[in-house]
Order: sequence, then structure tokens, then C-alpha cells
Amino acid sequence: MEALQPLKQLIHFTSLRFRPSSSFFIVRCCSSTTTDVTGRAAAGGGRNRRSSSGTSTSTSDKEAIRAIRIKKVEELRSNGLEPYAYKWDRTHSASQLQEIYKNLGNGEESKSENDYVSISGRIVARRAFGKLAFLTLRDDSGMIQLYCEKERLLGDQFDQLKTLVDIGDILGANGSIKRTEKGELSVCVNSFSILTKSLLPLPDKYHGLTDIDKRYRQRYVDMIANPEVADTFRKRAKIISEIRQSVESFGFLEVETPVLQGAAGGAEARPFITFHNSLGRDLYLRIATELHLKRMLVGGFEKVYEIGRIFRNEGISTRHNPEFTTIEMYEAYSDYESMMNMAEEIVTRCALAVNGKLKIDYQGVEICLERPWRRETMHNLVKEATGIDFKSCGDDLKAAKEHTRKAIDILGDDLDKSSIEACSSVGHLLNEVFEMVVEPKLLQPTFVLDYPIEISPLAKPHRRHSGLTERFELFICGREMANAFSELTDPLDQRRRLEEQVRQHNEKKAASGLNKAGAKEQENKDDDDDSYEVTLDEDFLTALEYGMPPASGMGLGIDRLVMLLTDSPSIRDVIAFPVLKIQQ
Repeated sequence: MEALQPLKQLIHFTSLRFRPSSSFFIVRCCSSTTTDVTGRAAAGGGRNRRSSSGTSTSTSDKEAIRAIRIKKVEELRSNGLEPYAYKWDRTHSASQLQEIYKNLGNGEESKSENDYVSISGRIVARRAFGKLAFLTLRDDSGMIQLYCEKERLLGDQFDQLKTLVDIGDILGANGSIKRTEKGELSVCVNSFSILTKSLLPLPDKYHGLTDIDKRYRQRYVDMIANPEVADTFRKRAKIISEIRQSVESFGFLEVETPVLQGAAGGAEARPFITFHNSLGRDLYLRIATELHLKRMLVGGFEKVYEIGRIFRNEGISTRHNPEFTTIEMYEAYSDYESMMNMAEEIVTRCALAVNGKLKIDYQGVEICLERPWRRETMHNLVKEATGIDFKSCGDDLKAAKEHTRKAIDILGDDLDKSSIEACSSVGHLLNEVFEMVVEPKLLQPTFVLDYPIEISPLAKPHRRHSGLTERFELFICGREMANAFSELTDPLDQRRRLEEQVRQHNEKKAASGLNKAGAKEQENKDDDDDSYEVTLDEDFLTALEYGMPPASGMGLGIDRLVMLLTDSPSIRDVIAFPVLKIQQ
């Protein structure tokens, strides 16, 4: 009992300092602001001693609370009670009880044998009045109140409830069902057990967990303090499930391809490199699933897809995370037109599954997902926005740059002119102007068609327009959502294009002035986007030489789709445990 002296003194002081009467006290999530039974801030507690910044409990306070709770663990064990249970047999979830007893009248109690229930979850609020205590229990489905009367509880359990149970503890409780006079459905507790004793306090109820960096680092606390965060991840799971159902309803087969690969192909991005000790070789975390899925087509499968993690050793932003999730799919004997239809089908089905409608708000902008979506070529969109007709320039890069400089001066946009000067072809220049001027303005769903061949090494040449490819990207809210091609199946053309891609990359790498023999350049290597090696995937080229049927393929970013459908401003909000800088 000596171990509990600091706790008893703390409770005694709290009750003297804040309670309106000698029989009333409240325990909350480590906040110095008191509340009355209605949950409003008490008038006498309006000027609390918390700093104006509204930060969470200080480190010293946390350590003091932790020490007190460890003493409670010892006290429980000394009384023969295990504070970390093996299991709990429950009969209902909170939401099930709310549904079953939704017609129970105020003040009514169901005492039949069938109405004896067992429930479990985390305690997120608590208040007590003499011989009566109310606890709010939250499980995965929702919340329900625990109605605790001293006369109903076995032995000294009511005293244990008042002295040993804290907000954050995970409890199991048995009892009957009643609805209070104020209309709150409650479990009238006959007995309870502490299933897991929480040692650290939850964030303050009113300020919550507001430190953005801490929310991402301690997502588990974020989900406890902010239930809507957990709802985002439930919606994410629903979206992924809906994607699977959608593509499989069209006959696609889910397959798995390697994460560790001998060559980083299928995109142009800096890979993560690791070393396999037994094989004595470098391996790369995949930057795309594309090339192995195409191997499946060569092997005879006609409709395949994979939902998987992609890894790119590149920048971090609100739109980019080093690891992210995509679905890639490939369909034999089809072209990129069919993938536009598939993209519309997937996104609209997911929107209906999660939001029940096709008009949604994203960060204050109304987005209409009703089909059909706009389809326009990159050339026409750039001409519409800038007045530049890149088709009239042909292959004259000098003339194209001159037209671009004049258009930028007229537009007056704060654009990066150095990136324009660095373009090595008209196709690269067209894409650069598109990304700078047009892309941010594509708020409503838009398929951008027919990309330059220079930036599309895996896409089939356009059947009608020389220098272009049968490729589209889907943009919503100024963000790329999907990328698709009529797939290149000519193995000789594919080899030429990939070799040209390697050559261009090496030229950029050389132009950056990197010198492996120079210590300074080597030190800065990790920060240079062009410092990585690009190699040919010879096995993929060999596979193509065996023959791949005409096909279309598409990659769709699941994280960005979840952002859109949950109105989340950052990709970190839809990834449970995003990559972060090392905490100093």
C-alpha cells in the first residue's frame, strides 16, 4: 500500500482542488482543465496552468504518471491480479450493442439472461460520483458507456475501479444493458478485469495530439486520440478491397512479382540498393512491377494485376513517399483506350463504396467523378494554356525554345526557365511546359493523351502521329493518378529505346560533374538525382524476343486515390507509418 501513497495524495489533492462537492471527482486524459458531467469546461477551470501553446503533458509529468502507474501494476499483482491478460471472451462489440438495443427506452434496463453481455476495449473517459462511476469504453467498432454502481460490483472492485483504473487502460466488463435517464446506452457492470494496464497517459482531451510530426511517428497514439484517423485507414482498406473486386470482375488474375530485383526497370527513378550476402551481388528494391508483369503475358497469362509496394530513393513531399502502393494491370489483345475505361471504372466504384456519391470535396474544391471524363492530347492542352503549337515546330528545338520563352514572358508565371533551357528535344520541352503550366490546373478528371516518344520508352508508337506514343496519364486535382500505355511489344525497338534512355541518363550524370575519385563529389552523391546507375534488364528483353501479345497496361497510385477519396492533404495522412527523418 505504500506504493500507492503518491497516487492517493494526487487523487485527494485533485478532489479538494477541483470538485464541486465532496462526493464528486473526475479523471481525464492528463489535462489540468476540469470538466463537468456534460463534458463542458468548468467555469472555475477556464484559466488552467497549461502553457498557452496547448502542448501535451511535459516529459517530467509523463514520467511521474508512469511511475505511479507502475506502482499500480505492482499493487495489482500483489493482490493476485494479472494486469496483462491472456484473453477475454466477449459476446458483443460496442456497435452491435448500440444496434441491438437501439429501441430500449430511457431509464429501462434489460435483465434477462440473454441480455447479460461481455465487452472489452480501451477506457477513453471516466467520471465518478461517490458510489457511482461512468466510464466510456471504445473498441474497434465504436463506444459505449460502462455504468458502475458500488452495490453491483463484486467485493472491493468499486474501490479498485476508483484507485487502479486509468484512462488508457484496456478493460473487460460483464453486465446487463440499460439506458440511462439521459438516453445513454450503458453496460451495468457486475464485474470487470483490467486486461492491459496503460503506463503512459493519453494526449490531452481538448488539445489532442496536434504535433504533426509526432502524429506520424506515433501513429498508434494518433489513432487513439483522433478516431477519424483510424477511419481513414478503414476507408483505405475498403478502397483496396473495391479495387480488387473491380478488376477481378473483369477477369484479371492477381499475381506476385519480386521486390528484390537484379535490375531496376519499368521506370526512371533512383532505386534503393542492397547486397545479398549468399549470392554475393547487389539487388534493387523494385521501382515498378511492370517488367515482371509483362513477363507473365509472355508466359501465356492474358489478364494480370498486382497490388504492391514500390520503392524509390527520391524526395519526400506531401505527394511523395519513398515507399508507396500501386496497382499495375496488363491485358493482352487490348490498347490504351480500354485502360481509360478501366480507370474510370475503378475510381468511380471506389468513390461510391467509400462516399456513396460521385461528387466529392477535396480540400475545398468540388470534384465531379461522373463519367465520361475529359480526354485531350498533351499538345492541345499546352496550346490551350500557352498558345504554343509544338506541332508546328517539328524537330526544331531552337525554335520551340524561342516560342516557349515568349509565351512565358506573356504569361508572367514564375516558371523555372533553367529547366526549359536544359531540355534536349522538342518532346522533352513539350512535357516540361505541360508539367509547369498545365498539370497544376487539371482539377477535374482528365485523361492526357499521346505523350512524346522521348519520355515514353515502354509505350507503343502512335499509330497515326509520328513522334508520339499511345500513352495517357490521368490527372485529378492537379495530380497524376494513373499512367497507361499501349504496350511496346517490338523487342528490337524496345532495346533501342532503353539503350537511348541509358545513354541520356549517363550524359546527364556526366554533365552534373560527378567524379567518383573526388571526395567532395562523392560526399554529395546522395543528393544528386542523376548519380545512380541505369542498366538494361537483359532478361526482360530476352522475354520480349519470345513474343508478347498486343497489350495495354496501367499503373494507378493507390495512396493518391485514398488521399482524394478521404480528403487528406498529405500522402503521410493515408500511410499508417510513413518514412520520416531521424528525430533529433
